[in-house]
Amino acid sequence: TPWCLFVGLVAPHFPLVVAEEFLSLYPLDSLPPRKLHPRDGHARHPWVQRHHDFWPTEDQFHDETERLTAIAAYLGLVSWMDHNIGRILDKLDETDKAEDTIIVLWSDHGYHLGDKESCVKFTLWEKANHVPLIIVAPGITTPGTVCERPVSLLDLYPTLIELCGLPEKPELDGVSLMPLLKNPNTEWDRPALMTMGRGNHAVRSERYRYIRYSDGTEELYDHDKDPWEWDN
Repeated sequence: TPWCLFVGLVAPHFPLVVAEEFLSLYPLDSLPPRKLHPRDGHARHPWVQRHHDFWPTEDQFHDETERLTAIAAYLGLVSWMDHNIGRILDKLDETDKAEDTIIVLWSDHGYHLGDKESCVKFTLWEKANHVPLIIVAPGITTPGTVCERPVSLLDLYPTLIELCGLPEKPELDGVSLMPLLKNPNTEWDRPALMTMGRGNHAVRSERYRYIRYSDGTEELYDHDKDPWEWDN
């Protein structure tokens, strides 16, 4: 009979408490680079500043080593989460349902850990909005393929409806990702739209991220040349 299992994983999340076996996977000298530069109006924007005042900021790190250790702990929690996902998949493989089960893995948001001088999730920048999304649909998806097209979590519901052969719901805002599941290189003319607070929006195409805040200020990033969004 049809069945469905929802598994919610808290990690990675504050407090950043992680076992040494996972923390040790990320030596501090191997962590991603960071560019310190004038904020170009980013954190001075009232909407951004309001969330900086409420959530942890990098000012709370005593020194650079502590900041890097926090990043390593965050990444260690990601690996710990991956480990537990593996345990679930191993159990699924032990059943006779693995080849007839749709698997979807996603996250609700990313998190800034000192990049752009921010330690928050409440931004419209890439780090807070680009989340993991993995779909396994037996007989449809090809193992190991990667899709670079921008999509939205709003697309998951209509995608699952089509995968399960259920009636369409035309009132939904998202669209089915079935064409991309079959062929990740399919032409795709829909950007991903993000909103954080009234009047603050971002649009992400395959190359660009454009942000417009409620006061009319704007940011534009070219990910072909600036994947870390250092230059507005």
